[in-house]
Amino acid sequence: MTASTEFQPGPLDREALFYVAGHKGLVGSAIWRKLESEGFKNLIGRGSSELDLKDRDAVFAFFARNKPRYVVLAAAKVGGILANSTYPVDFLSDNLRIQVNVLDAAREHGTERLLFLGSSCIYPKFAEQPIREDSLLTGHLEATNDAYAIAKIAGIMHVQAMRRQYGLPWISAMPTNLYGPGDNFSPTGSHVLPALIRRYDEAAASGTPVVTNWGSGSPRREFLHVDDMASACLHLLESYDGPEQVNVGTGQDVTITELATIVAEAVGYTGAIEWDTSKPDGTPRKLLDISKLTASGWTASIDLVSGIRSTVEWYRSNIGHVRN
Repeated sequence: MTASTEFQPGPLDREALFYVAGHKGLVGSAIWRKLESEGFKNLIGRGSSELDLKDRDAVFAFFARNKPRYVVLAAAKVGGILANSTYPVDFLSDNLRIQVNVLDAAREHGTERLLFLGSSCIYPKFAEQPIREDSLLTGHLEATNDAYAIAKIAGIMHVQAMRRQYGLPWISAMPTNLYGPGDNFSPTGSHVLPALIRRYDEAAASGTPVVTNWGSGSPRREFLHVDDMASACLHLLESYDGPEQVNVGTGQDVTITELATIVAEAVGYTGAIEWDTSKPDGTPRKLLDISKLTASGWTASIDLVSGIRSTVEWYRSNIGHVRN
């Protein structure tokens, strides 16, 4: 492969070795399920106890042994506002090392097609809404997760550099807020939706009369079911080749207050909802422009209410095994 312009996207070889980095996480596990359902027969994954992606020598040795033809880089250290603002060094350092190691090893050992997964937090805090791909690096980041965002921006730049220097047809996808089975439901380390599900489910079970949430409830957020994200990833791998990252979302958003109401109804909580405005809201609005993805022929299929209901069911069925 000497130039990305020579590559033409098309169906991936279902028999080829396909490495999903982070296959036990929210996104990685969904991608694994999607690939299995689509007939991929040679999937490979390693848990963090088997392969520390921050260990460069170990990552290179893994790629040297296996030489995967395809890679999805879904492994990352992730968390909500509290975790990001409390441990910025961890989010910056861990994610930079994971990305640099995997991307460099994949190039060294001949990975043909790679998809890097970023996050919509890469965009400026006050980017024009809905946020287009070309808004990247046009303004200041949200301070509560700027370290994580910088790491993800570095990953996008790394992929673009691989395309320019080595002609590799690698791509990046930027999902909006994701949720679904396999999420992190920790009271201190989770994102807003799983945190609300846990909080309201526990309040419903205990009969708590009032639930207090962080912030004002006014910020608007877009949410995408992780199974839709997995579908979009395979679609992009088989249909898109370009240096610019591709936004992945639904094109619709809700206020956090509206989200809390949907979650409360899904778990059967009937008490009062209050807001602690001394806590940060984060970015006021974050809705992605998904026109590039839509034009390529893909749209989300799982609506928010149905998706939250099924996630609540999964959470209750796996409550003793969920990530905390």
